[in-house]
Amino acid sequence: MQRLDALMQEARALTAPESEVQRQMQICNACRYCEGFCGVFPAMARRLEFDKADVHFLANLCHNCGACLHACQYAPPHEFAVNVPRAMASLRLQTYTDYAWPAPLGVLYQRNGLALAMALAAGLSLFLALAAGLHTELTGVAPSGNFYQIFPHNLLVAIFVPVFAFVVLALGMGVRRFLRDITPATSGATVNTTAAADAGAKVLSLQYLDGGHGEGCNNADDAWTLSRKRAHHLTFYGFLLCFGATAVATLYHYLFGWVAPYDLPSLPKVLGVAGGISMLVGTSGLALLNMQRHPDHGDAEQKTMDLGFIGLLFLTSATGLALWVGRATAPMPWLLVGHLGAVMALFLTLPYGKFAHGVYRTAALLRHAVERRQPSLLALGDD
Repeated sequence: MQRLDALMQEARALTAPESEVQRQMQICNACRYCEGFCGVFPAMARRLEFDKADVHFLANLCHNCGACLHACQYAPPHEFAVNVPRAMASLRLQTYTDYAWPAPLGVLYQRNGLALAMALAAGLSLFLALAAGLHTELTGVAPSGNFYQIFPHNLLVAIFVPVFAFVVLALGMGVRRFLRDITPATSGATVNTTAAADAGAKVLSLQYLDGGHGEGCNNADDAWTLSRKRAHHLTFYGFLLCFGATAVATLYHYLFGWVAPYDLPSLPKVLGVAGGISMLVGTSGLALLNMQRHPDHGDAEQKTMDLGFIGLLFLTSATGLALWVGRATAPMPWLLVGHLGAVMALFLTLPYGKFAHGVYRTAALLRHAVERRQPSLLALGDD
């Protein structure tokens, strides 16, 4: 009786997205046709009940490949109306708010993602232009290609270090709370090297965008495609290359005393140009695929937030490449403030959208790797 009361209290505590994932997982757990498709279904099969922590874990384990929707005999128009990709996507949207820090910023970005992203980039660019104008005329700078004529190095450090620190803090607070909630529901065992390596490989390879068979996932229809996986890879690794360029340039400046600007064939410039081109191609592909995607494959409410993140990544790479090409021309100062504004807007929104989900997904994959190496309680119960 006490157990029943506890379950009823838990059910009353669930939100609508959580209840819907719970309902669909109970149906899927009785069917299990999709068990080999991705990590969600083997993790589901280890459970008889789906409490709040369980559904949050499973929702962030889902890569939204769409394969299970096309394989499901209970998908709409069946009366069971099982649509796992949409249900998981809706719950992930709630995750961005539940674990956002500070929470009000997560709500604001959800509702006005694309408009807020572009307005923030434009507003920050204007702010930087005004800041630069305090000590130099933007139109009067000789086109030498030296960005520090516009913004001294120490000023850039003073602007961007607090932004970067805030992003790390906000993401760290969010994922800490997420792991605190899901760890007891995923065996509670500690992370070991093998599990970490397993999860890392899945993150870097985007294994679960293969649709369970290696041919890709679904986008506009039921045809398999690797386009989403390739676009994600180009964007992800392009971002890492650009971040690597900044890290190497920082080492050059502080460790070796090699002062910017750098040009080809220096390592910072090679990494930056390669990363910028990769991001430009990847984000263009993601935007096109996002607009073409069938509405049954996800949550329509997230489209503006998704496009906001993609737009900022595209704007960051496009303005960075334009700045490099036009570094010795008269418009260079305006290209610089545009690029810096886009970069700052991108980093300020990272904890509240798709990038945050990437962090939570990594945490979910890590807990999945740990859980898979523990004895199944269901199997032990059979013994």
